[in-house]
Amino acid sequence: MSVWNPDNIRDVAESVGISSLSNEVVENLSRDVEYRVSQVLEEALKFMRHGKRTTLSTQDVSQGLRVLDIEPLYGYESTRPLRFGEASMGPGQPLFYVEDEEVDFEKLINAPLPKVPREVSFTAHWLAVEGVQPSISQNPTAADARGQELVPKGPGANPNLAAINGNDNVSVKPLVKHILSKELQLYFERICTAILDEHNEEYRTAALASLRSDPGLHQLVPYFVQYIAEKVTHNLKNLFVLTQMMQLTSAMLDNKSLYVDPYVASIVPPVLTCLVGRRIGENSASLSHFALRDLAASLISMIAKKYAKSSHTLKPRLARTCLKHFLDPNKPLGVHYGAIIGLKAIGGAETVRVLLIPNLKPYESMIRDDISENGPKKTEAELVLGAIMSSLQSLVKDRAPMANGHAGTGGEELRAKVIDKVGELVGTRIFELGAVQVAYAVVEDQLQLSGA
Repeated sequence: MSVWNPDNIRDVAESVGISSLSNEVVENLSRDVEYRVSQVLEEALKFMRHGKRTTLSTQDVSQGLRVLDIEPLYGYESTRPLRFGEASMGPGQPLFYVEDEEVDFEKLINAPLPKVPREVSFTAHWLAVEGVQPSISQNPTAADARGQELVPKGPGANPNLAAINGNDNVSVKPLVKHILSKELQLYFERICTAILDEHNEEYRTAALASLRSDPGLHQLVPYFVQYIAEKVTHNLKNLFVLTQMMQLTSAMLDNKSLYVDPYVASIVPPVLTCLVGRRIGENSASLSHFALRDLAASLISMIAKKYAKSSHTLKPRLARTCLKHFLDPNKPLGVHYGAIIGLKAIGGAETVRVLLIPNLKPYESMIRDDISENGPKKTEAELVLGAIMSSLQSLVKDRAPMANGHAGTGGEELRAKVIDKVGELVGTRIFELGAVQVAYAVVEDQLQLSGA
């Protein structure tokens, strides 16, 4: 049974043209109204308590409506408590109304006119010029700055020091710890539990969808970042956990309501670990870790495109890391695969042209033996070669079309130039696949120089 009067529901329904409502509908609407009103009052009481007040004001209710993403009620701002009068409409039907304050008309006429408000104006001044604060009236003086340095700071500071300096009336605000609400703590626990549930894919999908679209999760961003880093560090042999952590990272980056820029430096290391990690998964002979590296490369591409403007050193640091692992002969082929697709993801065709192509010829010696023999590493070497070919394909999309469709050089001459630049293994594979446009894109710089 709802506390809300069902007759009010019927009155509102009749006012909007709905003449007949069943008792069941009226009862459900009454319960919903009661729940919504209590929800608004709970939020309003939070503002009242934070304001150190014991009387609920209309401003608290308005702020509560804003928190719940509801348009606030306008015209109810008041600096005095409202007084309600009661009028009887009949037996058992009281009507409450707000009593208007009586104003003496003579006092209102004879009262002095209020001062004319000053016009709104804006002024600009320099807070600091190349690190030096100019001595102007808007900025604090050197004496004020020295006085602030002598003020005791922190909850354990000695108050006698302030009295000696003549600042005994200064109140020091203690540090406030970052405390999560119970709702956010429960949400964080549920998300972490759902993502690592191997037997319930629907549960995992729902958790990622919630994290990808729900607003109001700003306070949980550092906790999710730390959680991802810990799980990746301690579960390098568990491909399921690593994959779910990359999915969690992707969902967090896709959420437009979250401001992730300050945490990019902490997000990148776990993603790079999954991209160019040496030992990923329990069985090194298994090829299942290549899918994880592809997922990590897509995240690296998203991070590089989305946050390169806010961090100018992000792309160079990512490219330097991938290039270092690519040129290391002691790394396994899985690491080389991750480094190659990582270079392509970071900068696209430009990174492939500047960093990958000049190093393909010396890299050929690292995989020639593995790809020519029918050993256990042949499949991995073929995947690495496929990653190289996929990276070279990006040059065709970035390359401007030629006037006659080709550079005018013969087939053998073009083949020789390609092999001379990228090595015999990659050059032969280009012509075996009939990728003539890729061949022209690879030697485009040489053709332009010879044409000039």
